[in-house]
Amino acid sequence: MKNKNHIFCAVILTVFSLNHVYSQGFARPNAWKKYRKELIVQVGAAGFLGDLGGRNMEGTDISPADMELALTRPALSVAFRYKFTKNINVHSSFNYLVVAGDDKLTSEIYRNNRNLNFKSNIFEVATRLEFGITSVKRTGIYSLHKSLGRMNKRKSLELIGFVGIGAFYFNPKGKDPSGNYIALYPLHTEGQGLPGGPTQYKKIAISIPMGLALHYIIDKYWSVGLELSYRKTFTDYIDDVSSSYYPDKAALNAAYGPTSVMMSDPSKGDIPGASAPNADGTGAQRGDKNKDSFASLQITIGRFFPPKRGRTKLRSKF
Repeated sequence: MKNKNHIFCAVILTVFSLNHVYSQGFARPNAWKKYRKELIVQVGAAGFLGDLGGRNMEGTDISPADMELALTRPALSVAFRYKFTKNINVHSSFNYLVVAGDDKLTSEIYRNNRNLNFKSNIFEVATRLEFGITSVKRTGIYSLHKSLGRMNKRKSLELIGFVGIGAFYFNPKGKDPSGNYIALYPLHTEGQGLPGGPTQYKKIAISIPMGLALHYIIDKYWSVGLELSYRKTFTDYIDDVSSSYYPDKAALNAAYGPTSVMMSDPSKGDIPGASAPNADGTGAQRGDKNKDSFASLQITIGRFFPPKRGRTKLRSKF
C-alpha cells in the first residue's frame, strides 16, 4: 500500500509541476515587455503615383493601378519601434527612396506625346502609431529532466496597421536628349516667377504614411517581416509637374534660358496643340490637380534589446 501511495503522490506532484510549467509558458501576460525595444533595417522597392509615367491608360494619379512597375526603385530604411502596450507601438524611421516616372513607357497617346520624365531621391523622417493583433505559437516539448525545464521557443506573428506623419525632401531631375539628368527646380519649367505664373514650390513637404505590416518574432533577439507603406503627400511637384499650363516659351527663354524651354516642353509633336500654347494663348495642361504620392514594399529585419535580468518584473519567466 505504501508503494501505491508513493506512486500516487509522485503522479500528483508531476501533474502539478507540468501544470505550473504550462501556465508559465502560456499565461505570461507581461511577456511582451521582453520585445519592447526593437531596432529595424528595411530593404525593398519604391513606386511613384503622380503626373508622369503610369500604365497604358488615362492617368489616375491616386490609384495603385496606375503605378509603372518597371520604374520601381530602391527603398531603404532604419527604424526604431517601442511597445507602449501589448498591441500599441510607436515607430520612428529615416527613409531613403528613389522614385521615377517616364512618359515614354506608356502607350496612352497624350502622356506619351508629352514625353516628360523625372527621377528624385527622397529623404524622409517619419513617426507613426501602430496597432497590432498578435498570434502566439509555441514549438518544442517539455522535459521532466532538469526540474521539468521548458525546452520550447516562443514564435509570434503580428499583423500591424499604422498611420503617422512625416516630412521629406525631394529634388526632381529630368533626363535631357543626351541622357544626362538635370536638376529641374532652378529651371522654373512651369514659368514659376513669371508674370501671372505660379509661385516656386518648396522642396520639403509633409507626408502621411499609412499601411500594413507583418511582424514575425523568431526568438527573443530577432524578427523578420514585410511592410507595405503608402504616403499621401501635400505637394504636386515631386515630379516637377503640376496643374499649370505650358508657359510661354519666349518669356521662359528670356528669364531662364534655352535649357528651361527644352525641359519644359520636350513633346514629340504627334498631337498638334497638345503642348505649347497656341496662337490664342490656349494649350494643353502639363499635369492635374491631384497631389503626388509614393509607396514602398520592404522586407524588415529587427533586433530586440531584452531588459536585463531584474530590471523588468514579469509575472513569469521567458
